[in-house]
Amino acid sequence: MQYRSSRRIGASISEIGLGCWQLGAADWGDVPEQRAMEILQAADQTGVTFFDTADVYGSGRSEMLIGKYLKSRPAGAKPLFIATKLGRLQGYPDGYTADLLRECTLRSIERLGIAALDLTQLHCIPMRHLQAGHVFDWLRKLKDEKLIRHFGASVETVQEAKICLQQPDCDSLQIIFNIFRQKPIDELFAEAKEKGVAIIVRLPLASGLLAGKYTRDTTFAPSDHRTYNRNGEKFNVGETFAGLEFSRGVELADRLKAWVPQNQTMAEFAIRWILDHDAVTTVIPGASKPQQALNNAKSSDLSPLPASLHKHLRELYATDIAANIRGPY
Repeated sequence: MQYRSSRRIGASISEIGLGCWQLGAADWGDVPEQRAMEILQAADQTGVTFFDTADVYGSGRSEMLIGKYLKSRPAGAKPLFIATKLGRLQGYPDGYTADLLRECTLRSIERLGIAALDLTQLHCIPMRHLQAGHVFDWLRKLKDEKLIRHFGASVETVQEAKICLQQPDCDSLQIIFNIFRQKPIDELFAEAKEKGVAIIVRLPLASGLLAGKYTRDTTFAPSDHRTYNRNGEKFNVGETFAGLEFSRGVELADRLKAWVPQNQTMAEFAIRWILDHDAVTTVIPGASKPQQALNNAKSSDLSPLPASLHKHLRELYATDIAANIRGPY
């Protein structure tokens, strides 16, 4: 495992993290508690030190499981960096107050069983609140109280990210970035690097499309967002299959298979492509099985992809992918 740091956060964190949405046992199908513990342990054993969760994942279940795992680690184990999010479980879309953010923060601290949050992130809240700026003032108060060490935002669009970058003490941005969603390369990365803001990449495999194992006939559980949010019925369509219509996404993923280097899986290739962008601080693929957590970590030790391959992937995005992405981006 390799490690990276950003100027604003400072701490060196694993360039492959673990996204813990699936540990909420909602939106991705059922993940029993024992398997969740095994997933967290597998990630930890590979050198993963960055764990990303949110209070809304299973209404606190993901945070509670991480807290339980933290208590089980031996004394002297390498410290983990725990990032969570707030703003969707309570307050959404227009009920945010300073008191509510403080209450949500205290509940996350309690569930995680830690003294303070390493990083808290506004969780895809409406852009009008980012523009007004009050939420950032409230986060600053939480930092003054030493309830949080850093704050940032998880956003849906480049425009929202740029609004957050106007805040001089915004420490991180969590974005959707993968081979199917390349806009941040041209419109966000340079500014984030200049300001020392950490870039946390979620959905690196486009809800599994970029693992290359789906067919047009693949089905998912009714409770899985890959069933109920295919067209943005419940939340931003970009959170599901990167905003691509499912059959189109399968077709594009199949085309990419011919470009995967020998001795790499398609998932390793897709994550390695992201890591080749030095603006990225960490990538947070999820895992519903321990082996997936082990496999995800392998991309960190792969060599960078050839420049010629990057060029081909940029051209494919411009000619065949960008126009097919639905929803705000």
